[in-house]
Amino acid sequence: MRGSVNVLKINTDLHTHTVASGHAYSTVDEMAKGAFTKGIKLIAVTDHGPQMPGGPHLYHFGNFSIVPDKLYGVRIIKGVEANILDEGKLDLEAEDLERLDFVSAGIHRLTGHNLKNKKDYTEATIRAMKNPHLDMITHPVQREYPLDLESAARAAAENDVILELNASSYSPKKDHTRGIKSESLRLLRLAKKYGFKLAVNSDAHFHDEVGEYSSLDFIFESEDFDLDLIINHSQKSVINYLKKREKRLAKLKKSV
Repeated sequence: MRGSVNVLKINTDLHTHTVASGHAYSTVDEMAKGAFTKGIKLIAVTDHGPQMPGGPHLYHFGNFSIVPDKLYGVRIIKGVEANILDEGKLDLEAEDLERLDFVSAGIHRLTGHNLKNKKDYTEATIRAMKNPHLDMITHPVQREYPLDLESAARAAAENDVILELNASSYSPKKDHTRGIKSESLRLLRLAKKYGFKLAVNSDAHFHDEVGEYSSLDFIFESEDFDLDLIINHSQKSVINYLKKREKRLAKLKKSV
């Protein structure tokens, strides 16, 4: 199924940042208002893990229970964009991740890792995918930390991890383009080949960016685009995923 983002009406966003991330500019309340204005029904608040310069203390994630599950009619999923470190470790421990509704992770600058090349980035990302709490790898296509996409795709399928199509990577507002269009298009083909899910996300750092996917029109117009591959194509799809996630983690906890 192809078409413009307006036709597709993807009404959820699984990657957003608030002032807690240190380099974003809106509160949770403002992000929810921004989502409501855009017709977005569900957002995941995924502030950076504590290794990000200026990022939140662990208390930020431990105190998430005070945030309402809905604001302005928008479902709020309480999550994190953890930082992938050496050997695929995340900068939150298992006991911290267990408290969250949704866990994403990506490689970022200045977070203390010593990863140096494509092989390092790929191996660390694949090891991170083996973490049972991890749901999604953020911006797997980027110039600074390129991955062996074929290997990452196989690992995503094997570990039931979502790979992201990141709108911010192609935003005209940015002073540089982080993404590589040919590689993002390749990710569509790999999702079909291996059967893992993708997520279309804004990576919003300001309230009017929530649900802003127009920079991904080249994805939506591709002959390889298939809405069924997109885990967050609807609120119902995300809720179903979260229910299965909860059951899987509860079963895992009992077996430990």
